[in-house]
Amino acid sequence: MTMQYPRFEDIRPYTDREIPAAMQRIAQSELFPLIATYVFPESDIDAARRHVGSISTIDQFQHEVMAKVNEQVIRRSMTGFTYSGLDRLDPEKRYLFVSNHRDIMLDSSLLQYILHINGHETSEITFGANLMCNPLVIDIGRSNKMFKVVRGGNLKDFYQSSLLNSEYIRHTLTQKRQSVWIAQRNGRTKDGIDHTEPGLIRMFASSMPDDKVKALTELNIVPVAVSYEWEPCDILKALELYESLSARYVKRPGEDLNSILTGIVAEKGNVDITICRPLEPEELESLGPMTRQEYVKAVAALLDRRINAAYRLHPNNYIAYDLRYATHRYVDNYTDAQKEAFCNRLMELSRYIADEPDRLFDIFLGIYANPVITHAKALAIDRHVKPSDIG
Repeated sequence: MTMQYPRFEDIRPYTDREIPAAMQRIAQSELFPLIATYVFPESDIDAARRHVGSISTIDQFQHEVMAKVNEQVIRRSMTGFTYSGLDRLDPEKRYLFVSNHRDIMLDSSLLQYILHINGHETSEITFGANLMCNPLVIDIGRSNKMFKVVRGGNLKDFYQSSLLNSEYIRHTLTQKRQSVWIAQRNGRTKDGIDHTEPGLIRMFASSMPDDKVKALTELNIVPVAVSYEWEPCDILKALELYESLSARYVKRPGEDLNSILTGIVAEKGNVDITICRPLEPEELESLGPMTRQEYVKAVAALLDRRINAAYRLHPNNYIAYDLRYATHRYVDNYTDAQKEAFCNRLMELSRYIADEPDRLFDIFLGIYANPVITHAKALAIDRHVKPSDIG
C-alpha cells in the first residue's frame, strides 16, 4: 500500500510488516511497567514485556493487548456495559461509523471491542494529530488501526488535509475493505449536546464532488450513540467551558494525555453503545433538491436525530435536569441515594476557585441535563423513529 498510495504515507496506520518493531519499542518504553500493571495484572513485568515483544500482527495486537485493555476498563471502572444494534450490520459489508464523542479513547475503543468479541472485523479509527503527543502513543495508536487527522492551519492547508482524509476514508472502505470510525465533530462534546458538524459531511463528499448522494451512499454511514452514566472528565470539561467564557481556552501541556488516562481509570457507572440504523440510500436521495450546503446540513441533522434518539439516558441525566430547572419532572427516574451521589459529585466543584461559582455549577449540570432535552427533541422531530430503529 505504501508504494502504490504514497499520498497516504503520513497518515496511515501501521502495516503488519511494521508491527514487530513497534512492539519492541512499546515493550522497552519507560512507561511500559505502568501499562503492563494495568493491562496484565497477573503477569510480572518481564513476562508482559516478552509477550508484547513477540506480537507480530495487527490482529494479534488487538486480540492480545487492546481487547485486554477494554476488559480491564469495563471490569475496573464500569458498573455495567451494554450494547445493541449489531444485528443491523452485515459482516460482509464495510461501514463508516459516525459516533458522538464523549471520551478521547474509549468511544472508539469500546466499539472495536464489541466488534471483536462478536466476530466482526474491527475498523480503522481517526486519531487527531494533536493526540500524537509522544512516540509511545503513536506506536500504540498506529498499531491499533488509527490514522491521523490533521486539523487547523490556514484555509488552504485545512482544505488539503480534509480532501486527503476524505480520499483515504473512501479508499479504506472501498479498496482496503476496512470499516472506519470517526467522531461526529472536532473534539469531544463538552456541554452534553451531541451535534454533527456539517463540515464533516462536506469532507466525506469532497472525494466524489460530482454526485453528493452517491458520495455518501457508497460509504455506508452508520450512526453510533455512546452514553456514560458518569461523563468522562466531567469536572475537567466544566472547568474548560467556564474558563472559555472569559478568554480563549488554551490547552495546557500534557492535557490531552491526562484526559486519556482520566477517561480510562475514572468511575463511569453504566455505559451503553447503540449501533443505530444505517443511513439508507433512499433516505439520502429523498432529502430533495437542495444546494450542496443545504444538503450537508440536512444529512448532519439526520445523523443527529438518530444519535440523540438512541442516546441512553441515565439517572444522572434526569437528576441534573430537575436540579437545573428546579422541577420534579423526572423524580421517578432516580432514587434519593442516586441524587445524593450526584450532588456530592457536583459539590466537588467547590474546590475550584471561580468568580461566578453558580455559573460553573450550571455548566456542570448542563453536561448531564442537555441530553435529556436533545433526546426528547430527536424523538419529537422524527416521527418515524421507532424502538427498532434506535435499539
